[in-house]
Amino acid sequence: MKTKELILESGRAESQYWKDLWNYRELFYFLAWRDILVRYKQTVIGMAWALIRPFLTMIVFTVVFGNLAKLPSEGGAPYPILVFAGTLPWQFFANSLTQCSNSMINNANLVSKVYFPRLIVPSSAVIVGFVDFMISGMILLGLMAWYNFVPSWRIITLPLFILIVFAASMGVGLWLCSLNVKFRDFRHIVPFIVQFGLYISPVGFSSSVVPEQWRLLYSLNPMVGVIDGFRWAIIGGESNIYWPGFVLSLTLVSLLLLTGIRYFRNMERTFADVI
Repeated sequence: MKTKELILESGRAESQYWKDLWNYRELFYFLAWRDILVRYKQTVIGMAWALIRPFLTMIVFTVVFGNLAKLPSEGGAPYPILVFAGTLPWQFFANSLTQCSNSMINNANLVSKVYFPRLIVPSSAVIVGFVDFMISGMILLGLMAWYNFVPSWRIITLPLFILIVFAASMGVGLWLCSLNVKFRDFRHIVPFIVQFGLYISPVGFSSSVVPEQWRLLYSLNPMVGVIDGFRWAIIGGESNIYWPGFVLSLTLVSLLLLTGIRYFRNMERTFADVI
């Protein structure tokens, strides 16, 4: 049986870091699977919670924005499908952010005793949000069947937008994860960010209701472009993307991911001491 050698020498840790991520892939699988099991441990209905929460969110937003506020749908799609096409990426982002921000603290014993690339910890936490996302997707399929709604060819582009929301989750999550280790106040700030972000993101309504002169400014929220992309792919038809805003959101997501990785790597060497 071939064994792996771990060599610690000046300058080597940095140059081999990304290679170590691959070498420690089994740890990544273990942490992700453990977090999934712990998330639903000792719950009566288990992973059904991943269906109930977005479904109830969809009902509330449909009633408030679709029935009471009478806001228009998009591309001729039923309002519940419009809402759920926005709920899916938002729930992925929000769940990933919550899991990722606390991941280093929750694995303090492991981080302080064993060497491995610390980036594995928040990355595996984001996978929990992705699992919830995949389970929640069954509701979207059910809604399409209920309303006899057939998606267009654009649905094949959906994996691209999933990658974008994954990048957004990782970028913001790495920032909050690093800051949470140094400043424990962030464990109280993250729920506020998630709740406030839900209100300012076009989850329960189409971003097309925002006046044209404000749409670019509104797109400073990176999730606006992500949600618009999901709806463009799922709804199809006359659904359109506000391309200047989408490019701005995509740029911000890329910037958050790159700076998040850089900041995490700079802080990483101090994690074991601070935790």
